[in-house]
Amino acid sequence: MGAKTGEVMRSIRAKVASRAFAVGDRLPSIRTMAMKMQVSPSTVVEAYDRLAAEGLIRARRGSGFYVGNSALPPLALAEADPRRDQSVDPFWVSRQSLDASPGVLKPGCGWLPADWMPEDALRKALRALSRSSETVFTDYGGTRGSLDLRRLLLTRFAEDELNLSPDQILLTVSGTQAIDLICRFLLRPGDTVLVDDPCYFNFRALLRAHQANVVGVPYTTNGPDIAQFEAILAAEKPRLYITNSALHNPTGATLSPQVAHQLLSAAAQHDLIIVEDDIFADFEPDPSPRLAAMDGLKRVIRIGSFSKTLSASARCGYIAARRDWIDDLVDLQVAVNFGGPSPMAAELIAHVLTSGRYRKHMEDLRLRLVRARRETAGKLEALGFEVWHPPRGGFYLWCRLPGGLNAAEVARSALEEGVVLAPGDVFSVSQTASEFMRFNVAQSTHPQVWEVMRRVIKAARA
Repeated sequence: MGAKTGEVMRSIRAKVASRAFAVGDRLPSIRTMAMKMQVSPSTVVEAYDRLAAEGLIRARRGSGFYVGNSALPPLALAEADPRRDQSVDPFWVSRQSLDASPGVLKPGCGWLPADWMPEDALRKALRALSRSSETVFTDYGGTRGSLDLRRLLLTRFAEDELNLSPDQILLTVSGTQAIDLICRFLLRPGDTVLVDDPCYFNFRALLRAHQANVVGVPYTTNGPDIAQFEAILAAEKPRLYITNSALHNPTGATLSPQVAHQLLSAAAQHDLIIVEDDIFADFEPDPSPRLAAMDGLKRVIRIGSFSKTLSASARCGYIAARRDWIDDLVDLQVAVNFGGPSPMAAELIAHVLTSGRYRKHMEDLRLRLVRARRETAGKLEALGFEVWHPPRGGFYLWCRLPGGLNAAEVARSALEEGVVLAPGDVFSVSQTASEFMRFNVAQSTHPQVWEVMRRVIKAARA
């Protein structure tokens, strides 16, 4: 076998392994592949014949060569992007928070404590739900989800001057599933997706599962660095940009009107689709610019859920998008989930939203978080931490560690003492946030958190 033949074979194996070629996909014609690889057609014929003999591809008489059914190995996400340091791997960090025993303290997790959630309102909604039609407890949900909840969402969107119809909203099992459906709908393996650097670490984990090429744009106190954003669009031609406009995770920053306009202009110029995760909207004291409202859902897709404000147990997300995209996403959700979210979850959320208790809960929660942010920032500053940017709301503080300490090392030491932290590089595509850490102020009230923090910081400085 010649060197050129081996080169063609390696190229095809790599594309199959990365899912750029899926099972059943037709390979480029012999002439096309020869031109692309700058080899002779006879070299491509030999490479295709050898790969067919291996079972990786198969020939169809008169039609060409196709990826075989047994070509793809199981997708092991931990192996798709191996890391030497588990403490900055999104999957490992998520497991520490989700699987933690009740006694473990979690200032690095991404949700509010149970006693900060509206338990009374949820119990009252459950009692009301018990009197609902029996179909709520026994049947599948409709393909678009509860009409009552979708209408409530329309009212909320109208407050942002985003006027939609119910058929432009699709309820999903969760906010994460909303992004997953969009990725299934718009991406193929190998497509480039732009995210903020730093960004919510599960964006990175989910995009790894979709075999996307993830590129980060530096995030500032006003939004993405617009000069670098435009340069990346020109050079990388990403298909999607996924971001938080309000109370950005993990930094707590908020998109400015000027950057929002520039961002949308660049997206239109480069045919970029934007996914705006609006999950933290209700934590804002007053609304900030929203890309979906400014764009009118031409190329922006809004997603969200109530897991941060109501319940991470009664999960229900949503997608608001162009009507033709929603129609296709409905079919996709049927294929992967056979319908929308649990009718019980959707109706439970609708009951809470219409009871009047939700607004009161959020008013109280915003005030409580003001105090928690102030107290947590004070304790962090006493240890030498620097708050990167004081957020307008929410429960995250993005902080620089004192004296150039490494956040991953501090997180490992804290975990040995039963405290889960979130080191900066778990959020960073470029791995340039090793001196940063995200703190959840609502999960940082226990005195033991600060006893452990004092010990691990002292040890790290020694």
